Amino acid sequence: MLKKRNIYIAIFFVSLIGLAVIQYQYLRIGLNLAKLQFNTKLGNVSSDIAKGLETENQLTFLIGNALKEDTSYFTNRIDSVQEASRYFLNDYITEKLVTNGIDTDFTYTLHSKDSSFYLQSPKRFEINDNVESYPIELIGYLPREFEKKVVLELQFKNLNSFFLSKLNGLTLPSILFILGICIAVIWVLRTYYWQRNVITTTNEFINNLTHELKTPVFSIGLATKILEDSALNEQKPILGMIRQQVKRLTVHIDKVLELGNLESSNNVLKLEIIDFRPYLFKLCEEFATLVAIEEVQFIYDLQQENFRIKAEVFHLENTINNILDNAKKYSARPIIKLKAYSLNNQFIIEIIDNGKGISEEEKKKIFLKYYRVTDTEVQSVKGYGLGLSYVKKVIEKHKGKVLIESEKGKGSKVSLKIPLYNE
Repeated sequence: MLKKRNIYIAIFFVSLIGLAVIQYQYLRIGLNLAKLQFNTKLGNVSSDIAKGLETENQLTFLIGNALKEDTSYFTNRIDSVQEASRYFLNDYITEKLVTNGIDTDFTYTLHSKDSSFYLQSPKRFEINDNVESYPIELIGYLPREFEKKVVLELQFKNLNSFFLSKLNGLTLPSILFILGICIAVIWVLRTYYWQRNVITTTNEFINNLTHELKTPVFSIGLATKILEDSALNEQKPILGMIRQQVKRLTVHIDKVLELGNLESSNNVLKLEIIDFRPYLFKLCEEFATLVAIEEVQFIYDLQQENFRIKAEVFHLENTINNILDNAKKYSARPIIKLKAYSLNNQFIIEIIDNGKGISEEEKKKIFLKYYRVTDTEVQSVKGYGLGLSYVKKVIEKHKGKVLIESEKGKGSKVSLKIPLYNE
């Protein structure tokens, strides 16, 4: 059980890592696409700006005169004209960027190709900022005015952050999805380990209690037997009743201990290669003898060939006895049929009764420990809901399956399927 649990946990973490890697790859692809889209848009912006500054217009005229320090057409000081041109050019570039879907911070520098400084944007980035530059070579009016090649250089800061902001529809749900999975799994694991500790503690308590009960129960049975030998005739029925109840209590204690041992993670059944047919035949003979006085009709049919399986006889016999005992207890006038045969490399035991039957809803729960069918007639039969839980554990230890076919009011058929040993 521990090994299986560790495998499940390992699979989860591998899956989580795989999911994270896939999300990372999607994010990388998204960033590359966002960058490609940005470059495409910026190409359109560059084309629009170059075209807009190609001819003489109000903006290029203002810039040209500001840089030539010509105030013939302005009443302001030259530094005021230069300041105005900075802002006008900044607004013009902003308009072109926004029109093309680029709404991130930028700066610009207007200079000649020989690096002569002309004009810079009102806002400047810090020297240590992560800045990327995109030059736009201007044509037409301004290069002619200065008789030099003029370049308008756009600078953008932290473009990766800008790209990520455009991918919020992808990144944020992915992160939340992975985080949600992690939280859910952690909660499940915590709940599982808490429940596991509770179950372990409960089982230890029950096992210790049953062990402690065995000694006084045995003593009571022994004392009752001694008293019966010397008791008066009118006392013997009472002592007989006590002895029967002690015997019944002993059976229940043994069931609890057997089930507790099977549920122990350290318990491994000592499976041996045997022909189970003689054991099953003896079991059927003994059960037929016991129920003969109880007006129980018991019919059994065992296929003649060998039933060679890997089994632990003690627990497998107890399993079959549990099913037969249930068939007897939950039938008004029991008719029980047992059939054993081999088919498709499996050893199959079918036990059919004419009892009260089980509903479809109840069939999903009857293998749970301590669960008992809620039917009032069934509840009238004494028991602790351990029998079928024990049956399932034993058969699973034999690498087999337990199947139940039942219809309310029409009885049940329990099938035990265990692999045949052919090596």
